[in-house]
Amino acid sequence: MKGKVHLYGDHVDTDQIIPGAYTKTLDVDELASHVFEYLDTDFRTRMTSGDFVVAGEDFGCGSSREQAPLALKAAGVAAVVASSFARIFYRNAINIGLPVVEIGPHDIENGSELEIDLEAGALTDRTAQRTYPVTKIPAVMLDILREGGLVPYLKKHGDYQL
Repeated sequence: MKGKVHLYGDHVDTDQIIPGAYTKTLDVDELASHVFEYLDTDFRTRMTSGDFVVAGEDFGCGSSREQAPLALKAAGVAAVVASSFARIFYRNAINIGLPVVEIGPHDIENGSELEIDLEAGALTDRTAQRTYPVTKIPAVMLDILREGGLVPYLKKHGDYQL
């Protein structure tokens, strides 16, 4: 995966990702149109499909709403990179097929070009020409991501009937 960085700080909560007023719709395009609406009013105009959200600690804290990772994915975010994630956000992201990557201390800047290799557990800042180790995603979760989320994974690999 290759894309541009949209950089945010610590404790970006689910209300900042997708304001609660917009969570009553099932229309993912509608959700996508309101991502970071109050946190970063220019996000939608700068965002290009395949870009990355990079943040600090506790990304996705707040409510357990599944719409937060769904809205990011629908907006074209290829992956979220953060120092740490709220556990429910992390699992919701994997379940809907949005890669989430945990990284240690870094000096990645807004607008940098990144390349992420999920299988190798490596993130390269192509702008700064620096590679960072990231926490490897467990194999079963990589399989879920490859299938596009938990439901498609279970349809293909499990005895699960919908």
